[in-house]
Amino acid sequence: MEGGAAQNEEQQGASYTYWVRKVTDDAAPMPVPQKLTREDVLSGQPHANTVGSVWNRAGTWEEKSLNNWATKRMKELVMSVGSLQFSSGRAEIEDVTKCVGDAFMVMVRNKKRVGYTYELTLGVKGEWMVQDDKKLVNGHIDVPEFSIGELDDLKMEVRLNEVPDLLSQDRIQIKEDLKLFLKPVREKLAQFEEELEDR
Repeated sequence: MEGGAAQNEEQQGASYTYWVRKVTDDAAPMPVPQKLTREDVLSGQPHANTVGSVWNRAGTWEEKSLNNWATKRMKELVMSVGSLQFSSGRAEIEDVTKCVGDAFMVMVRNKKRVGYTYELTLGVKGEWMVQDDKKLVNGHIDVPEFSIGELDDLKMEVRLNEVPDLLSQDRIQIKEDLKLFLKPVREKLAQFEEELEDR
C-alpha cells in the first residue's frame, strides 16, 4: 500500500510547487546580459541633476569611504605647519605618529554630505633656553577625537619625554608653549574640511 501511494504521488507530481517559467516554443527568449559602453551610460544619464555614482540615478542612499585620501591629506596639511618660535625657544612638528579615523561621503535624496571623525598624535621636537642652558626637548601632542564642524572645540594634550635637570615649572612652561600649535593645526584642519566638501 505504501509503495502504491508513493507511485501515485510521483505520477501526480510533488504535493507543493513554486512558479517556474517553462520554456516553450512560443515563449520569448530569456534576455541576454549586455555590457554597456561608455556612450550608453552617458546617453542615459541626466548630467545636471545627479550627484554620486552612475548607477544611483535616483539619488537614493549611497555611502563612499574617503579614508585613503583623508588620512594622507590630513598628514600632509599638519606637517606643513612648520616651526613656531616662543619667548625662550622654538619647536616643530617632526612627525604624525597617529592619524586614525573615518572620512566619508553620503548621498541622501540627491544631496551630498561629507563627514569625518579623526584622532591625531603629533611628534614634536624643539629647543629651549632654560637657566642659561639650551635644552633639547621631544614629546607628543595628542589631539583627541574631533569631527566636522567641531574645530572651535579642538583640544591638545602635551606629553614630554624625560629631559635631565628640567625643573617642573620649566616643564609646565614648555607644555604651554607647545599648546600654541593649536591655532595653526586648527587652520590646517579647516583647510582639510574645505577640501573634503569639494570631493
